[in-house]
Amino acid sequence: MVRTDFWKNPIALEEMTPEDKYFYLYLLTNPNTTQIGIYKITKKQMAFDLGYSLESVHSLMERFTRHHKLIRYNPETRELAIKNWGKYNLHKGGKPVMDCINTELKEVEDLSLISYVAETINKEEIRSLYESFSKHDLEKEISQQIEDDTYPVTECDEVDDTILPPDTIPGQKEKAFNLNKENNPDIEDQSQNQKTKDVKEIVEFWDSNGFGFSNVNAKEQLLSWLDDSSFLQSKDVVLKALAIACANNKRKLNYVIGILKNWENESLLTVEEIDSYQENENHVHKQSTESLPSGRAIPSGFELDLTAGEE
Repeated sequence: MVRTDFWKNPIALEEMTPEDKYFYLYLLTNPNTTQIGIYKITKKQMAFDLGYSLESVHSLMERFTRHHKLIRYNPETRELAIKNWGKYNLHKGGKPVMDCINTELKEVEDLSLISYVAETINKEEIRSLYESFSKHDLEKEISQQIEDDTYPVTECDEVDDTILPPDTIPGQKEKAFNLNKENNPDIEDQSQNQKTKDVKEIVEFWDSNGFGFSNVNAKEQLLSWLDDSSFLQSKDVVLKALAIACANNKRKLNYVIGILKNWENESLLTVEEIDSYQENENHVHKQSTESLPSGRAIPSGFELDLTAGEE
């Protein structure tokens, strides 16, 4: 159920875009919703129901999780929790309602989501029921911690120096470390993780600044500049071009691409080089403007004769 004061909420009025409101209403009213504000749903189903791409749904989920902070989603259990569900919907008790809530809470796999929803429940009876499941989750964590501590890490487990002989010099040690990268996925995936962060930052800027939320093709063309350009700071340069497009109210892919091509043609490969070039251009333009006389220049030696032509 959606209350009419949804439209008076300051977050909905001041922070949400039209796409945000549409998506939030879907989260509150889709067929998977439950009495407890926690339900299973996949991103693929959201995309199908809304007519959006998976990338658009992923961006919306990130926005509602990190920016609006109104939902939580467990990608492993496919469970979604709505933070303020209890505040607006769980204010009536009674045995039938409590039995329904209890039954649905038992079906939740990620018990931390129950604690998340319980924070905004005002009715004491219902909040206590939620907290009883949260307490069970805490006891489970403590039990698991005790079990882990039963088998402490030994000295042999702690020391893993890529099994090098004691007389190995530092250069050889570094070489061996590089040769064993496949045994350390954190290092191996570091570059890929950074690229994922860059893509996410550019997409979020595009979506939140009116370039066209559902224009997936344009986003893909823009993101290709991360790999296919000669820029040394690809992500920062692309974001700068997007910011310039916003400042000039030219929120079009062709305009942004034109900016990037001009910089590449001028061999401006970093943000610092671009800033320096623009400062020089502005300085030259200012000097040329100041040197131009206003109107036509009067020749030197010219005298105005007010009586000329009267005879």
